[in-house]
Amino acid sequence: MQVFWQQCLESLKQLVQSAPRIYDTWFKVLNPIFWDPDNGMLTLEAPASKVRYLRDSYLKNIQTIASHIHGSPVSVSLVPAMSQPAPEPAPVAGPSPVDIRRREETGLLPGLTFENYVNGNANQLAVAAAEHVATTTGTQYNPLYIYGGVGLGKTHLMQAIGHRYLDLHPKARVRCVSAQDFINEYTAAVRESANKTHASLEKFDERYRNLDLLLIDDVQSLSGAKGSQGQFFRAFEALVPHNKQLVITSDTYTRGLKDIEPRLISRLSQGLSVAIEPPEFEMRTAILLNKAKAMGVDLPDEVAAFIAKRLKSNVRELEGALQQVVAYQQFQPSASREITIDIAKRVLRDQFQVVNSLITIENIQKTVADYYKIKVADMHSKRRPASIALPRQIAMYLAKELTQHSLPEIGENFGGRDHTTVMHAVRKITQERKSNAELNHEIHVLEQMIRG
Repeated sequence: MQVFWQQCLESLKQLVQSAPRIYDTWFKVLNPIFWDPDNGMLTLEAPASKVRYLRDSYLKNIQTIASHIHGSPVSVSLVPAMSQPAPEPAPVAGPSPVDIRRREETGLLPGLTFENYVNGNANQLAVAAAEHVATTTGTQYNPLYIYGGVGLGKTHLMQAIGHRYLDLHPKARVRCVSAQDFINEYTAAVRESANKTHASLEKFDERYRNLDLLLIDDVQSLSGAKGSQGQFFRAFEALVPHNKQLVITSDTYTRGLKDIEPRLISRLSQGLSVAIEPPEFEMRTAILLNKAKAMGVDLPDEVAAFIAKRLKSNVRELEGALQQVVAYQQFQPSASREITIDIAKRVLRDQFQVVNSLITIENIQKTVADYYKIKVADMHSKRRPASIALPRQIAMYLAKELTQHSLPEIGENFGGRDHTTVMHAVRKITQERKSNAELNHEIHVLEQMIRG
């Protein structure tokens, strides 16, 4: 039993290797008290105060890892230490109209909770960090910086933190705002203060300095807005050093932010940064099924898988495709109410064609060249400085991954290079993106741009 559980712990440690405190706080305290390998049943003991959160947040992860190590499904139970299994929690009443209205006033939107968020390999660490922050605000991972491409669920995850925090602290002072709205509020306050008194600017300042939890969406929008950056810096200094939690989302990692004051980038980098990557096939399928269920639509598994295999860019693209299919069924009285693969093909044929037609070697070369600020001609040249060689290798790698061209054909499109050169580039980028988080993120961003 102990050997098996130690193997599980090692895998759990690898899962959260970028956030070791999560392992120490939630996994290291677990103790196996029963293990039946024949029937795949594992019972774990945990401190009574942590059992409920562990069940809600990490039980699925533990079961997945235990099943993988055992080689067959494992059912995991959690019980409080030195006690009988905890009784099931009493049903919780839904939020009152007053509570819903108050949450909307803070900027939180209904439904953007952890319960409605689909977990997968692409966002596992980000979700674990977010759930941890929601229950231990200000003490660790402050600020929490969540970054990733467009439509991958950053805003949903950030808002889920706000909802969970208000569940635990109903009277807390929470504000959720986009960076652009922050700029607009600050600009209006400055204008009003110039015309009247300093009262408007002081009210704005007080609004952000006296919070328990501040959630800022799309912080990259502060680029070039020096006045707003200064005000945000003052809010940061009023909150974070006093254990008031700050959560930020962005489309790039902190060092990738453009035209942001170095002192602000330094502050944003001091906490925990977690990436959300494009969802893998299983996660895309689960997202479609989950969304269909929320809409009250019966979506067959095979149809969800069919769509998920063809649309790989982001969550919004998937949800948009589902909306199209459902709308077709609703506005075609003569059509069968059953959603089939043929219907999905018919409704989404233009979208599928656009995705396929855009992915050419020429398009890949232009996208990569623009991203790294080099010339398209450099993709064909014999020049080998690192500023050109790496983007060229990335473009070769993406051509191999995203098109049906052979290695010789790809080499021919890169200045008549030999297929072994392309093979070397593919192997090199494949290996480097496993250990280089920034490169891995850049490639995911490029994939999204190429797929449109």
